[in-house]
Amino acid sequence: MPLRGPKPTPTHLKVLAGTTRRHRLNPQEPQPDASRPEAPEHLSDAARQEWGRVLDAIGQLGIVTELDRAALAAYCQAYGRWVSAEAALSRMAERDAATDGLIIRTKAGNAIQNPLVGAANKAMADLVRYAAEFGLTPSARSRVSAAALDDPDDPFAEFETGG
Repeated sequence: MPLRGPKPTPTHLKVLAGTTRRHRLNPQEPQPDASRPEAPEHLSDAARQEWGRVLDAIGQLGIVTELDRAALAAYCQAYGRWVSAEAALSRMAERDAATDGLIIRTKAGNAIQNPLVGAANKAMADLVRYAAEFGLTPSARSRVSAAALDDPDDPFAEFETGG
């Protein structure tokens, strides 16, 4: 049976956001060590560049572990697909000043939305969804305060157990 309501927030993000309450914590929550996972070989060039850019930024926060590799790869690959689709649309727009490549004609002569528009929109929606998992969107970041981390080796050092 699927769980209802919002997804639970990991403890380390609650600590960063300053919303920890002892009665709301999961004492059995796994606490994997922060690490810098290697990029999967199958990533596109654009995805691989995004992997390096994002990992540099979020790696400093100590919130990435080896267990996050697949989710981060999914984000980066969605980014790579979005870049590819947008580049293809730009090339088509150069040849079609009337519709900027957004509309194409079928073999029967009907005007339809370019399938690349749908591909770009889907990839963009996927990357935004994955980005929120890592605090990479403005709204997701507004819930986290990385300044609370004084000791990068102990993200719970500032955790106050009262409350």
